[in-house]
This record gives sequence, C-alpha cells and structure tokens, in this order.
Amino acid sequence: MALTESAPAEADQMSQDRLRSMYRDMVLGRLLDERILVLNRQGRAPFAISGQGHEAAQVGVGYALRRGHDWLVPYYRDLTLVLVMGMEPRDHLMAALGRAADPNSGARQMPGHYGSRAHNIVTTGSPVATQILHAVGVAQAFRYRHEDKVVVVSVGEGGTSEGDWHEGLNWAAIYHLPVIFLVENNSFAISVPQSRQMAVPHVADRAIGYGMPGVVVDGGDVMAVHEAATQAVARARRGEGPTLLEAVCVRLQSHSSDDDQRRYRTADDLAEMRRHDPVERFRIQLEASAVLADGDADEIRLECQRLIEAAQAEADKAPVPDSATALLHVYGEG
Repeated sequence: MALTESAPAEADQMSQDRLRSMYRDMVLGRLLDERILVLNRQGRAPFAISGQGHEAAQVGVGYALRRGHDWLVPYYRDLTLVLVMGMEPRDHLMAALGRAADPNSGARQMPGHYGSRAHNIVTTGSPVATQILHAVGVAQAFRYRHEDKVVVVSVGEGGTSEGDWHEGLNWAAIYHLPVIFLVENNSFAISVPQSRQMAVPHVADRAIGYGMPGVVVDGGDVMAVHEAATQAVARARRGEGPTLLEAVCVRLQSHSSDDDQRRYRTADDLAEMRRHDPVERFRIQLEASAVLADGDADEIRLECQRLIEAAQAEADKAPVPDSATALLHVYGEG
C-alpha cells in the first residue's frame, strides 16, 4: 500500500483552463446535489442520496479518463463523476422528478442509478457491490477485443465486505484486466463506522491479498486523486492489470434522504468534518495560486446555478411516464 500526498508539481503542469474546469465541475456537482435534496424535502423528489464531500475524488478520477472512450460503472453517490463523463444536470433532474425523459431508466429506477449508453456509463443494480462484477466483465471484453480501454468501477467501503467484491478483484488480478477499483471511503456504511466493518485501517491494505497495487489517497485533494488515478489508468492501459484506489472522503450529508446522521454522529464530529469540504479547499488553493482571480468563483457558481435553473424548468414541464408502459422491459417481448 502506498499513501499519496498532494501534487503541486502536477498542478503547475496542468493548464489554468483545465484547473478551472475541474473546479467548475465540482461546483456544478455540489449545487445540483443540493438542489435534488431540496426537491426531496419539498416532497417532489421521492428519494435522494448525496455525494457531497466526494466531489474531489470523483473529479480527480474522471479527469484521468478519456471521455467517450473509457467506461464507468458507478455507484449511487457518483453524481459529479457521471457529470464529468458527459451527463447533464437535465438528466439528473429528470430522474429525481420521475419524468419519462429520464435517460437512466425512463423513471423506472430510483434516483442514483446512473446509466448512459452514449457516455459508456453502465447502469448498476440496487444490491450493493454487484457493479464490481459488471465492471470486471466489461474489462474482460476489452481484453478479448484487444481494445486499449479502461473501466473504473466505484463503491463505498461498506461494499468491500460483499462477496461480489472479492470475486471481482480476484478474477481481475488473475487475468490482469484493465480495471480501477475506486473505493470512495467516507467511513460509514449507512450508520456503521469503518472500525465495525473491517479490522484493517485501510481498504487498500487488502490489495496485497489479490496481487494488485493498493493506493490510499486523500479524497479531498483533487490533484492528489488525479495523480493517483492517472498512474492507475496508465498501468491498466499498459496491460499491467488492476489497481485498488482508495479515496478517503468525508460524507457531508446523511446516508440518504431517509437517514439522519445526527442520531449516530456527534456534533463535534460533524463540525470537524465540514472543515474538510473539498470544494472550498480547492477554491482556496486556486485563489492562492492565482488560477482564480477575485470574483471568478462567484461567476462560476452563478453559471452553474443558471444551468441548474434551466434544467429544472425543463424537467418541471416534462411529462411523467405513461402508465401503459409500466411493464416495458420487465418481461420478454414478443
């Protein structure tokens, strides 16, 4: 296991436009997540599961991939990551409001089940960690077809206790498949802390048992995540096999809209966690290095808010599914 730190040298080499784009995607993901939670509290969206606190990990990984070429098998907190891969705020709001134009499932699946054939995003199921096996199958297909593509599959640390996880990593390691197993570790599987889930301090400590590299990275440091993900992707493209990448994140919201983390986390714990907001952290870094000038962050925020307002206006007017289509794609046709 290797622990990666912040990478200022890489930031120096990256263009200012790209750094601003990374920050913009983090802000867009945060504001869209907040809007969906508001719609839920208004009784308009039946369910919401937040990715607030995971934005740096998701943007760092997403920017290491080739959009439209590489593949993603996400989990339910990956709103910002699927935005980076090409989905739009409209897509998420159609899903949240249960509109027929929801590109993920036509409003047949609960929000947080992302899928887009156009953007190489594989729809996942509700059972935890089944997406691990799907991703390994995708990577096996890349190997069979002699394609230089890579697949990233993400999961929370709680999902690493499932049998699917162990089977998937073992197979991928044996056959040197081009998979990055991204664990977005926010220390809680719903209300169960990590110390009650595993006896090792890091999920990546388990990588040696599969015969693959295990890397732990500060999931609140977008540049450190980007550096680690870039190395893992390059390794996979070279045919050297999978990497277990653990991004240590903070979970700023409760597990879902049906949970209240104040019942099992102390006020001091919650206050300390908010001191590590990755969006604010990156803004401060970019302003300190003059990548963002005075007022730039406010302008980016306004731009994102305008995109979300326009997307919601479209979703508000969009029709709900026709009840006659309820059984479509459930049973075999013809």
